[in-house]
Amino acid sequence: MQLLTPTHISPLHPALRHSDRVVVMGSCFAEHIGARLSEMKWRTVVNPFGVLYNPLSIAEAMGRLISARPYTEEELTLYPHGGWSTWMHHSRYAHPDKETALQLINGSLAIGSQMLAQADMLIVTLGTAWVYRQKETNQVVGNCHKVPERTFTRQRLTVEETVEAMAAMLAQLWEVNPSLRMIITVSPVRHLKDTLHGNQLSKATLLLAVDELCRRFPDRVHYFPAYEIVMDELRDYRFYADDMAHPSPQAVEYVWERFVEHMTHREAQDFMTQWTKVARALAHRPFHPEGEEYKEFVRQNMLRIMELKEKYPYLEVQNEIDTCHTLLKP
Repeated sequence: MQLLTPTHISPLHPALRHSDRVVVMGSCFAEHIGARLSEMKWRTVVNPFGVLYNPLSIAEAMGRLISARPYTEEELTLYPHGGWSTWMHHSRYAHPDKETALQLINGSLAIGSQMLAQADMLIVTLGTAWVYRQKETNQVVGNCHKVPERTFTRQRLTVEETVEAMAAMLAQLWEVNPSLRMIITVSPVRHLKDTLHGNQLSKATLLLAVDELCRRFPDRVHYFPAYEIVMDELRDYRFYADDMAHPSPQAVEYVWERFVEHMTHREAQDFMTQWTKVARALAHRPFHPEGEEYKEFVRQNMLRIMELKEKYPYLEVQNEIDTCHTLLKP
């Protein structure tokens, strides 16, 4: 008996190897996938501007990463929530002190720019085709920062505008990193404030634009159907969080498993299986941490970490080794 309708997923060729460098950009769903990559010790940078939802803001952020041009004090604004930031950055980069905000923003920019220049894969998740333009400047903002809505003009991008922005972004990227490939997804998060109909129109716009990009660049742009997996394969409110808009942790985990299965190389999957055991061992808290049995357990786990480091020299495992040393202290 078949109880669901599986989503067809075209395997990525060549598949992602664990040694690949990955930049993840886009909506909050991108944060979920990026967090799992980081947990599994991939070399990755996730949303150096914070969460971005619309294609124009993502393209603008990528252009800034390509140029690596630092932000200046003149580009900062003091927002109603009490912090200095820019119209492109998520509020997590805001700070009451202007100089501190600038350091946070430019520090993240430098890290993202350096990684992008070397990256093997860019993963982009588009969240919405709706954009907000400042009436005064006509600038599309990445974050409204709780500024009154009357300050903006709201507009839904067309398929053509979305394709043009993303294609121009890719052309810039390939000038500085010709071997870079992109996995592009549409977020399954439902933007209920747009109304259900408005959300569907938005997602349809993104899906058509993504399809056109894949047609134009079949060897460089690959579609991963996160949207279809949640909306059609899972298709049940039990796979949504309490807000009925965001996928539940169980749904996110399921999408991640499908991503690993179809986008990553067997070697990467083998590594992640081994690292999961290491991570669980590090998280284990015994009843008698001073006992010799637990100390031996920690020593064996540290040995496993060192063996993985020898096999995968690029791994950054100093924090885990330090944790083991701390656990072994009398």
